[in-house]
Amino acid sequence: MILRVLATSIVALAIAAPALAEPAQDPAIAKIIDEGMQRSEVMKTASALFDGIGPRLTNSDNQRKAQAWAIALLKSYGLANVHEEPFHFGLGWNLDSYAVNMVTPRKLALTVIPIAWSPPTEGTLTAPVIVAPMSKEEHLARWKGKLTGKIVLISMPGETSESKDAVFQRYTDKDIAEFDHYDQPVFDPLTKPRWLKSLMFAERAAAFAKAEGAVAVVTMAYRDGKLVSGEGYHFQPGHTLALPAVQMAQEDYRRLVRLAATGTAPQLSVTVAAHYDDRHLDATNIIAEIPGSDPKAGVVMAGAHFDSWIAADGANDNGAGSVALIEAARLIQKLGIKPRRTIRFALWAGEEQGLLGSEAYVSQHFATRAIDPALTGIEAYLAWDKAFPITPKPEYATLKAYFNVDNGSGKLRGIYTEGNPGVNALLGDWLAPFKSMGAGALVASKTHGTDHESYQALGLNGYQFIQDPLDYETRVHHSTLDTLDHMRADDMRQISVVWAGVLWQAATSDKDLPHPPLPTQPVPTDPFKVADPDD
Repeated sequence: MILRVLATSIVALAIAAPALAEPAQDPAIAKIIDEGMQRSEVMKTASALFDGIGPRLTNSDNQRKAQAWAIALLKSYGLANVHEEPFHFGLGWNLDSYAVNMVTPRKLALTVIPIAWSPPTEGTLTAPVIVAPMSKEEHLARWKGKLTGKIVLISMPGETSESKDAVFQRYTDKDIAEFDHYDQPVFDPLTKPRWLKSLMFAERAAAFAKAEGAVAVVTMAYRDGKLVSGEGYHFQPGHTLALPAVQMAQEDYRRLVRLAATGTAPQLSVTVAAHYDDRHLDATNIIAEIPGSDPKAGVVMAGAHFDSWIAADGANDNGAGSVALIEAARLIQKLGIKPRRTIRFALWAGEEQGLLGSEAYVSQHFATRAIDPALTGIEAYLAWDKAFPITPKPEYATLKAYFNVDNGSGKLRGIYTEGNPGVNALLGDWLAPFKSMGAGALVASKTHGTDHESYQALGLNGYQFIQDPLDYETRVHHSTLDTLDHMRADDMRQISVVWAGVLWQAATSDKDLPHPPLPTQPVPTDPFKVADPDD
């Protein structure tokens, strides 16, 4: 038994050795590691963006300011073809100031954030609250004739939460191994997600409340700990919310509910100074390149979304990926030698509203899907992977790989291979030099909710890195805590180095990742499913 195991191990090592040795022989990898660990600029870049500029809501003035800053920085590093590429988005929205206070039965400043793309108040409005939960069309009739002059608390207050899980986490090898499973695809053309129904109902509820004489709407934050986020998705002209709307911290919201239930309804003062911008309905992606030496060798891409929400500085979602991308570009450019393939860098806009920037880019460059042109925003995003046929463009064959970072600022641990075992050998080679940094894992499972999906949906090699979660999902994601303080400098240096190293090897390798098949119309996973009349 011992001899058999030993022999098997020797054979396995013999097979693995050439694959592991090849990328490690490239002296450029050592130079990338040296520059990225000894003379990193990533945290200085992060401070300039997050502390100096701040949040970057898609199509806002602040996003345009940040984009101009990023373009100037990329040009200063010597990158080529640095430019913006527009796509249709919708209204700009700029938040100047806001305050919500309880004025009776006592004075108290409340923790809130205006919901993005909601209208401003006309100065300061003061009115009593009414607890009037509404989440479906059938709820509206209950409040007819009862909302005049009221600030409507529209969410159910629920129960105070009690977390039993760690707030801050790093993955163990066992945790990562649990991601290594094949996810069978599901094609369900009949069902829309419940959250989409809630999102679409928000416009209807605000219109109803305004028609009934209400003056503002308040929703409750979905996490406790005084965290608010203010996500909003009604940015199309003619489809904005009818009333000023704020999201309130759970602790403050429930206080108002208790007071309203046990005595006279509290009065609030609400001030929101914000303004729409309909001068340009296009948002823009930023593209930059390190040109390759062989025009026929194709393109390797890296991307991160540059837009953010407004409750804080957008440092971890996804400022972390954005500044790591800028640093990775600097590290490769610093080598002073051309890769064989062109390396193209993308800072996306509109990710938070449904991967709109990356979907527009792949449609403009690689392939189109037969999507209903009347669909916009989240509805367009949800229709994207159900729309067939896919029609490739001439550039389709030129894209060799796309690598994305967008799960906070935790260090890279490997790559999700999206159920494509054919890429394991080559991706394993490219990760091999960084195993000692913790970035050697390949797992078969898919990961969702970020821009690599725009590539995968077209049958392109688009991949997201595995990252340590830290406190990203539990506290930081979209919240008032999304500041530079919740970034770890060691992790950010590691992200930049590993990303640059993988890109360099992908751009210089004489091998291509096996190309996935072009997606074609699937049949419903459940051919006997009956459509739910509520959908």
